[in-house]
Amino acid sequence: MSAQTDGPYGPLIPMPELTPDALRRAVARIAPSRLPALTQHLFEATTNAQQVQSLAPLRAFVHSWAVFVAIERHPARAERLRELERIVDTGEQDPSAAIAEIRAIREAAEAEAGL
Repeated sequence: MSAQTDGPYGPLIPMPELTPDALRRAVARIAPSRLPALTQHLFEATTNAQQVQSLAPLRAFVHSWAVFVAIERHPARAERLRELERIVDTGEQDPSAAIAEIRAIREAAEAEAGL
C-alpha cells in the first residue's frame, strides 16, 4: 500500500495494491456495506474470465474497485462525488458542471490508483 497525505487529516487508509484480496480488505475497512457487491462482482468477473478465456473481466473488476477505494478513502471527496451525482440524477439544474467535476474526480482517483 502506498501512503499519501490529504490535508491535515490524510486518507482513511493507504491506497492498497491492485489485487482482489487487497481491494477486499480496503473495502472492508472503508465501506463494509459494499462487500456483498464486491464479492458478487468478483464472482461474475471470474466466471466471465473463464468463459471468454480472457483476463479482461478481472482487469475491469480491479479497475472499478480500485477507483472506488481511491475515492472512498477520502471522505470529503466521496461526499462531494455523491453530491454531484445527486445533482445529475435529480435533473433540476444544468448537469454540465457536475458531470465535468465527476469526470475530474474519477480521473484523479484513477491516477492515484496507478491506472
